[in-house]
Amino acid sequence: MLSMNPYSMLITLPILLFSLSVHEYAHARVAYRLGDNTPRWQGRLTLNPLAHMDPVGLLVLVVTGRFGWAKPVVVNPNNFENRDAGMVMVSLAGPGSNLVLAIALATLFKAVSGPYGIPANAFARYLALALNQGVWINLGLAVFNLLPVPPLDGSKILAALLKGKGARLYYTLEKYSYIVLLLFIATPLASWILSPIILTLYRAIM
Repeated sequence: MLSMNPYSMLITLPILLFSLSVHEYAHARVAYRLGDNTPRWQGRLTLNPLAHMDPVGLLVLVVTGRFGWAKPVVVNPNNFENRDAGMVMVSLAGPGSNLVLAIALATLFKAVSGPYGIPANAFARYLALALNQGVWINLGLAVFNLLPVPPLDGSKILAALLKGKGARLYYTLEKYSYIVLLLFIATPLASWILSPIILTLYRAIM
């Protein structure tokens, strides 16, 4: 989780904002590459955090240190050559980008920490702390956003696979999505389900 120490927060917050921006930019870029201009018209083909921030999602991420979301990128799947396959690829792009970013930050963490895992000075220690938190944040974003709960990416992947009544029933859950998400995060259920997955990934790349 994010440290509430003001010095570490000062270093970590930019990584947090960048991680959310990378996630949404990846959605927008893949949708655009697949033929949908909607993200470009809405100004989402950018890494500028102001274009992607969702106040509630950002607050949840700051408080929990692992789980959160940004403003969803709106796409028009009718512009894709294959509607369902396009939605799956766009939805996977966000979590996939966070996983790649987590691996990159883990690599930088090892370089900063040195061969014995001991940073050389105070600046290196704070930088290592920020990079370590960045790894946790990006792994958390990747795993959390794959939950099959609207409006998270996992729900769009599942919806693309469902047909007929199952799909319509699933979409009716969207009106309750924020309540379900907040209850999930506020109870031990989130830690029971997600933490073992995140920890396994963390150990694999660190």
